Amino acid sequence: MRRRSLILAAVPAGLVTLAGCGDEKSDSSKASDSASPTAPESSAAPAPKIVEGPLPAITAGVKFGEKPTVAKGSGQPSKDLAVKTLIAGGGRTVAENDYVQAHYLGQVWDTAKVFDNSYDRKTPLIIQLAQGSIIDGWRYGLAGKKVGSRVEMAVPPAQGYGSQGNAQAGIKGTDTLVFVVDLKATFNGTSSAKGTEVAQENKDLPKVGTNTDGKAPSIEIPKADPPKKLVANYIIEGDGEEVAADSTVLVQYKGVQWDGGKEFDSTYSRKSLTSFSLQQVVKGWSQGLTGKKVGSRVLVVIPPELGYGDNPPQGSGIEKGATLVFTVDILAKM
Repeated sequence: MRRRSLILAAVPAGLVTLAGCGDEKSDSSKASDSASPTAPESSAAPAPKIVEGPLPAITAGVKFGEKPTVAKGSGQPSKDLAVKTLIAGGGRTVAENDYVQAHYLGQVWDTAKVFDNSYDRKTPLIIQLAQGSIIDGWRYGLAGKKVGSRVEMAVPPAQGYGSQGNAQAGIKGTDTLVFVVDLKATFNGTSSAKGTEVAQENKDLPKVGTNTDGKAPSIEIPKADPPKKLVANYIIEGDGEEVAADSTVLVQYKGVQWDGGKEFDSTYSRKSLTSFSLQQVVKGWSQGLTGKKVGSRVLVVIPPELGYGDNPPQGSGIEKGATLVFTVDILAKM
């Protein structure tokens, strides 16, 4: 069984449970109430054959990052997954199980009806290319593409919403869907903060490693009493937008106890990123990360009353009344 994150808050507020957060199937598709390409209930079809067409023409908005206008499909679409790179990017290669950040537009082949697009929302989607998280057309069609690419796909029902369709979006079970996707970024278990190192001058606080090679940074606990109040300091300061109190974030993190420095949880150990809402986590996390910039590495020292208190999760190895120390890389705001 995959080990889950230990940071999700339970009721009453301020406590946490082992359930519900921290695996790679976390739903990160909250950018819209419409039909973003999240997976239907069942997504276990075999890998599809991928062909180059046919695909409708892009008639306007042809540059990367521009909202495209896509012609109506001509004739019958392929029964296979059709994928074409319209603009070849030079960034990192996307792999299955990565999280991708992308702008996209989706419409129905036969009618050219646009059922969803992120360009008007001005917020790219961040979602994992994993079975059960996203439709198979995206899962297979985007794997192997590079960041900076614009990709067009014609997705048959078997790799889309299946025979049940998506009634909310007006998609029938026989509809082939056309997507134009601009790949802005990709994240996986080797992703790290990117920014400017900040001096760690307080000798009474833990010192955190500044490596950005995807490996877990070190945490050196000082020979001092733990602070009584919450500490949330930049180790690496990114240049992204600030995280709000109700934001959902994608992170790498590692947690140790102040006494003894024993690690009790880590995305690095699981080799899997975690996404969560700051409204769902222990108070030390929500207060410590609010206002911090995307791309940053943050030292968070949580006193017991803002963490687990006298009720640590069973089997976690965390002592009652423990002060907790985290290094958190904020990779994206979702």
